[in-house]
Formats: sequence, structure tokens, C-alpha cells
Amino acid sequence: MREAAFVRQNKDKWVKYESLLQNNRTLSPERLSDLYVDLSDDLSYSKTFYPKSNTTRYLNTLASSAHQKIYSSKKESGNRIITFFTKEFPSEFHKYQKQLLLSFLIFALFSVIGAFSSASDAAFVRSILGDAYMNMTLENIADNDPMAVYKKMSETDMFLGITINNIKVSLLAFSMGVLAGIGTVYLLMQNAIMLGSFQYFFYEKGLLWESARTIWIHGTIEISVIIVAGCAGLVVGKSILFPGTYSRLKSFTMGVKSGLKIVVSTIPFFIIAGFLEGFVTRLTSMPDFAAILIISTSLLLILFYYVYYPLSLFKKSKNEPRINSVQETT
Repeated sequence: MREAAFVRQNKDKWVKYESLLQNNRTLSPERLSDLYVDLSDDLSYSKTFYPKSNTTRYLNTLASSAHQKIYSSKKESGNRIITFFTKEFPSEFHKYQKQLLLSFLIFALFSVIGAFSSASDAAFVRSILGDAYMNMTLENIADNDPMAVYKKMSETDMFLGITINNIKVSLLAFSMGVLAGIGTVYLLMQNAIMLGSFQYFFYEKGLLWESARTIWIHGTIEISVIIVAGCAGLVVGKSILFPGTYSRLKSFTMGVKSGLKIVVSTIPFFIIAGFLEGFVTRLTSMPDFAAILIISTSLLLILFYYVYYPLSLFKKSKNEPRINSVQETT
């Protein structure tokens, strides 16, 4: 690659790094370390192909500055976990909005396929949900309590069981990204078809609203963060398929680290969803307005944290003063 092309490709990133290094009060140690590693990679490339250029000298200065910041920084404060969820993770998640959208579209597509398949073949729902579950649900409908399945277990047992299971699903969606993202797509497909079939079954029985107002009390957050976990798997898959200027191993390592952060971000939401399913969803006689309020609040919370807030932080960082010390080489 010619030096001019190398500079054009990375100029914006370097300028941002330079600005961040001048004021690293909001940088976590992990972010500072990632920045240093990235600069070191670029510096190594520049030294190899343009050893005596201004670009190499500039990158050497930046990398040295990052190195000094790392070893002169203070110990992490006690609010490390809070900082991760309020600053570190959302400030990075704006980069993965495309993968999040793709995960959502995959889930939506297969949900429609699940509903359509159930409408086309009466036996399809039973093949997806299983005979035992279908027979139990039909008995509950006959007893005029179609959502009785949420009252079978004790509140605490259901809360713990559902939360742990959902976190396992999240980790599986992330880890299956190592199959170039195909494994993640398959898991999203499974869950989406199940959801579409399930909702169509109640629609066919004339109980769509009854099921939706009950299921989505916990399902709004639960399904949303499964989609977010799918995003994590797609990030890993993309790092394998499209390494960019990095080696495939380096790209994969970065993808796994980013995907893991995404998965960790879902844990509090799975706990909230488990609590709602264990303690609130079983209250099937609650007024419609209360159910709608919980569902709406849950949706707004997800959209705020995973879409609006990351983009807001990104726009704010772009508006910070930049130091235009990188000149294109011609």
C-alpha cells in the first residue's frame, strides 16, 4: 500500500486517538490498552514500509504517549463496573449498529417464517414446541387460563431458572459466532421460528392479545437482548470474514473481545427479564394499561441503551476539538 493511501485510511482514527490521549480522564485502562495496541500495529506497519517518513515519526510519538499514559495512570476506581455499563461499553457500541440491525432483521424474518409455516401446516407448531407443551397449553385454554404455564413454578425458582437459561443462550449466540457467524444465525433462526409459531398458535385460537400482553411483559427485554447477543456473534463472525488491514488472528482476537463485552452488557437485562417472568408475568389478571406500561417502558429502555445512548456518545465525541496534526502524504 502506498503511504498516501495508508494515511488516508487511518487519518481520522489517529486524530481521534491524539485527541483522546490529550485528555484521558474518561478512558478506561482497557480502552487505553486497546488504543496502544492499535497504534503499535500501525507503527509496526509504517516502520516496515515507510521507515524514514513523517508518518512513522508521528505514529511513534503517539504510541509513546499512549505507553506513558498506561504506566502513569492511577489504579482503577471502585466504580469500575458502573463505568463499564455507563461509559465504556456504550461509547464503543455505536460501531456495531449494523450488526445489531442485521441480527434484528434475521430474527424478524424467521419469526415471520415461523408464523407463516404454522398457518400453512397445522402440525408445524407441534413439531416446534413439542407434544407435551402443546397438550398442556390446550388444557390451560380449555380451563380458561391460557397463560397458566407461568404460574406452575414458584416465583424464585422461575426467576433463577429463566435468568440462568437466558444467559446461557446469550453466551451460546456469542460463541457460535466462531463459525463465521453461521452458528449465530442458526440460533437466532431457532428462537425466532419458535416465537413466530407460538404467537400464531394463540392467534389461531383467538387469544393473540391475551398471549401478547402477558408474554411480552418479560419478552420485550428477553427477546431484545437475545438479538443483542446475536449481534455479538455476528461481530465475531465479521472479524473472521473481514479482517481489514489486520491479520486474521488479530482481527479475530479483537472481535472476540468486543463480542464478549456486548454479551456482558446483556446480563443485567436478562436479570430484569427473569424477574419480570418470575414475579410479574404470572399476574395475568393485571389491567391492560399496566401490562402496556411495562412493555413500553422495557422497549424504550432497550432502544435507549443500545441505540440512542451509544450514538449520542459517539456524536458528542465527534464534536470534541480535534488536533489536525496529521498531514496527507502526497
